[in-house]
Amino acid sequence: MDDSVRKRSVTIAGHRTSFSLEDAFWQELVGIAERRNVTLAELVVEIDSDRDGNLSSALRLYVLRDLQNRLASQTSSETSGQTQTGPGAAGATDDTPGPDKQA
Repeated sequence: MDDSVRKRSVTIAGHRTSFSLEDAFWQELVGIAERRNVTLAELVVEIDSDRDGNLSSALRLYVLRDLQNRLASQTSSETSGQTQTGPGAAGATDDTPGPDKQA
C-alpha cells in the first residue's frame, strides 16, 4: 500500500474543498461510507460539520475512531461468545499433576 499523501477534493455546501490523505485512510473512508450506505461526499460533510481543526486531521481521527470502535465491538462479541474456563470457573477442572496428585 502506498503511504504517500495525496490531494483529494469533494464538494461541501456547493464549494469544492481539498484535503490531503494517505491511501490507507482514503480506502478506510470509502469503506466506512459503503458500510453506512452514504456517499463519500455525505460522509465528509458529516465529519466536516463536527470537526475542530483542519479537515485532513478530522478525517484521519474519524477513521481511527471507527477502527477502534469496530475492534472493540469485535473483541467484546468474541469474548461474550466464549465460556469461562480456568481457575474459579464453574465446573472447571484442573488436570495438571501437582504435589498431591499422581502423574
